[in-house]
Amino acid sequence: MDLSAINPALLLASLMVAATPILLAAIGELVAERSGVLNLGVEGMMITGAICGFAIAVETGSPWLGFAGAAAGGAVLALLFALLTQVALANQVASGLALTLFGLGLSALIGQGYVGIKPPKFARLDIPVLGDLPVVGRVLFGHDPMLYIAIALVAGVWILLRFSRAGLILRAVGENHDAAHALGYKVVRIRILAILFGGACAGLGGAYISLVRVPQWTEGMTAGVGWIALALVVFGSWKPWRVLLGAWLFGGITVLQLNLQAAGVAIPVEYLAMSPYLVTILVLVILSADKSRAPASLGKIFHASQ
Repeated sequence: MDLSAINPALLLASLMVAATPILLAAIGELVAERSGVLNLGVEGMMITGAICGFAIAVETGSPWLGFAGAAAGGAVLALLFALLTQVALANQVASGLALTLFGLGLSALIGQGYVGIKPPKFARLDIPVLGDLPVVGRVLFGHDPMLYIAIALVAGVWILLRFSRAGLILRAVGENHDAAHALGYKVVRIRILAILFGGACAGLGGAYISLVRVPQWTEGMTAGVGWIALALVVFGSWKPWRVLLGAWLFGGITVLQLNLQAAGVAIPVEYLAMSPYLVTILVLVILSADKSRAPASLGKIFHASQ
């Protein structure tokens, strides 16, 4: 066992990369849930975004087009969920689970011809001066653009929810859809837009895994990240900055267990591999006593005739 082989700066930098796909998916789901919609299909949207982004990037040679295609793929799957739950008034939990199963099957079908292929490289940002700073430069200023876009999304969602009229309307719909409808707000339209945003973010998170973090396509490569993203929304008490901290926590535990394995720590690999999920469950249990609560209309079906 050689713990000195673990580089703290590299560990922190890797933490941010590992957290990005979770953060993208979680911030999209947060917006959907603040509108009163519980979408358990995050895993399905992520894996669909992973293969759509990978396939388009490989065929066009452009990672940016790949990410755009991933967002579109996730949004299309989210639109299916929106039609089922907001138009056909189907049960949200059952529809979300079906969406995940559909996404896993669809991605496996599309991805058959892309196994073993390397996607075009997504270049890191070269920030003059800041990127050359010791330790800090490597940790904060040597990443790819999507990582910074994810953090900017968190800031944007926070500003939207806290300071804008649109955010106030979104929260009102999530807290009491009947009252919002009585005030003249288009509840179904607002929720569909929130669901599409959540799907696009989940698609981006999936593409980040297949194009940046693990630049290859493997069936089922999201490996439960969508479920962790769902848990992080609860962990963050439906607040963007808490979701960011939760994503970094999970990313840190994931990277740490990989480093401990490489350092030869005398703990079975299986225990180390399950540690991020155990920590997530533990944190959720601790936070269950938090006074913060979910949106009052979360998961409830809205009947416009009422």
